Amino acid sequence: MTERDIPDSWSSASGRKPDQNERLSRTEKFGETQPFDVPATGSNSKSVKRRKKKNFFSGWSRRNIDSYSEGTAPTGKSSRKWPRWMKSWILWSLLLSLIPGSVGLLAMAMLLKLPAAPNCPSIFWPLASASVRLHCAQLAASKDTVNDLLQAIALVKQLPENHPLHEEINRFIEEWSRDILKLADQSFQTGNLEEAIATARQIPSDVAAYKLVDEQIDKWQTIWSKAEATYNGAIAEVKERRWQSAFMLSAKMLRVENQYWAGTKYDQLNRLIATAREDGDKLGKAENLASSKVVDNLLEAIKLAESIGQESYLYQKAQESIPVFGRKMLDLAKAKLDQRNADEALDIARQIPEITKLQGETDDFIAIADAKRSAWLGNVSGLEAAIAQAQQIDPSRPVYEEAQQLIARWQLEIEDVAHLEKARILASQGTVNNLTAAIAQAQLIPASNPRGTEARQEMSQWEAQIETIEDQPYLERADQIAVFEDINSLQAAIAQASQIRRGRALYPEARRKIGTWAAKIQRIEDQPYLDQARELAQSGNLTAAISAAQQIASSGRALSGDAQAAINDWEGQIRTTENWKKAQEVAAAGTPEALVEGIRLADRVSNNSILRMDANLAIDQWSQQLLEIARSQGQSDITKGIEIAKSIPRGSSAYNAAQDQIKSWQEFLNPQPEPQPPQESPGSPPSTTTIGQ
Repeated sequence: MTERDIPDSWSSASGRKPDQNERLSRTEKFGETQPFDVPATGSNSKSVKRRKKKNFFSGWSRRNIDSYSEGTAPTGKSSRKWPRWMKSWILWSLLLSLIPGSVGLLAMAMLLKLPAAPNCPSIFWPLASASVRLHCAQLAASKDTVNDLLQAIALVKQLPENHPLHEEINRFIEEWSRDILKLADQSFQTGNLEEAIATARQIPSDVAAYKLVDEQIDKWQTIWSKAEATYNGAIAEVKERRWQSAFMLSAKMLRVENQYWAGTKYDQLNRLIATAREDGDKLGKAENLASSKVVDNLLEAIKLAESIGQESYLYQKAQESIPVFGRKMLDLAKAKLDQRNADEALDIARQIPEITKLQGETDDFIAIADAKRSAWLGNVSGLEAAIAQAQQIDPSRPVYEEAQQLIARWQLEIEDVAHLEKARILASQGTVNNLTAAIAQAQLIPASNPRGTEARQEMSQWEAQIETIEDQPYLERADQIAVFEDINSLQAAIAQASQIRRGRALYPEARRKIGTWAAKIQRIEDQPYLDQARELAQSGNLTAAISAAQQIASSGRALSGDAQAAINDWEGQIRTTENWKKAQEVAAAGTPEALVEGIRLADRVSNNSILRMDANLAIDQWSQQLLEIARSQGQSDITKGIEIAKSIPRGSSAYNAAQDQIKSWQEFLNPQPEPQPPQESPGSPPSTTTIGQ
């Protein structure tokens, strides 16, 4: 392993000396003790202690020791007397027993004492042992950051495969690689997909865990793509104002396996949908107001659309709708102008807000409308003012050509208006000669000129005035003649009014009066025939009355309607009499069938006929007979009795009695089961009811 494989990011702070507990935990985790080939610090070697012991007993001979044990001090040629306490065998026994134990304890402590942990940032890595590398790699990995985990892998992954720690190191590399993937997944969960992918791809490709990288990245990208598609789909629904679909799509984001999309983006989307829905309601209200084609509603619609902020997804739609609403206002103004209501058209156009971006079109419309208003005054000064206003329109404006056409037309109209004004002055005199002169003056205006149509309308009115003046005497004389209302006077009045020819002004009025007078003549002529027919009817000869009245009814004259109404009434009386007579004849048989048919025929007698009271009495009588027959039949055949009783008509005097009888027979034929006495429950006391209770 070369030196460049070793991370150079170790700092002096990271090379702190771990305490004894940390060193023990690290060695226990790796399953080995700290190697002894690392230089140790402190003065705890065995050689030092052996030197100390040698100095303590140096110069002592066997004899000296024996004499020391006997309580005498070793001296050269002469002996010296030892203190008494040194001659105590108890003391020496105690010392001899303590010294070996102390030496053993000291040796054991020296054996158990671990060497100091290496300072990783200051290590010369090409000479470092595998255990030192593993120790420093674990220190780096314990920081649980991507860079430190990568440094840990870099420290140990280049060891040879035949190294005794190779399996242990591979296990740690696998663990650290998975830790890197976990950190990358944390970035993914917080919404940093690119960062997560970049982190995962930093795992060395030659480690075993790298096979999980592509699988994990594919999973992240799939989750992210689906979440984005759901989110964008919801936004698309929002833009189309399909709120229900948008909320349903937002709910799907809760199931996304990503905290960022299921949390932050879900909340963001819901807030967005809620806000957009409020804006959608505003825009919907604006569109409804704009559809009413009322100026105030259109102005309110523009304000609502303008209130939708730029941050809204409906902002663009709102901005697009503002010119649409403004154009609707301009269309209303144009419609008013087409109706020659220039004042209202101008009032609408001047209210169009600048935000509609129609200011240029609005200004052009106002210029044209203002000029037309002047021209429509119908006099020369108004036309001259209109021409002056139209001439102010700049050639660069879209309406310039229209203005030039109007100017040319109004210049022609000035001469036409002069002729019309003179003709109107003449016509105002009201005489035939003046009206004729006015028509001649108006005929000077060519039909193709702008005021040609107006001139023709004026001439038609003046011609009608002349015809009225000329024909009015005929109608006045006819009215005077017709006042007597006899046939001769009415015929003379008709002749007088008929002198007014078709196409003349008073011709419709003359025809109306002629029709009235002709109807009066017909009434005078036909009334005796209708009176005669009525007299025949009153005498009871309805057939003769009908025959007499039919001559008038079929003629199409004034009294034809009255005659036909009388005929219809008389024919109804005949049918009523026939029905009554037939009912009596049928019911006389007395059988149930005959009585039912008699009742049916009698009921056809008109309520307006004098025979209706007799018919009602007969119906009650025949119904009573049916009830008696039904009761008699019921004694032997109840079913037959019920059938006869059911034929009695509602409203007759026997109807209620018949219904009661039918009910009794039906109960007899279909008796209801008698109610069963309540059963006594097991264990209940027997009934104590006695006779007489």
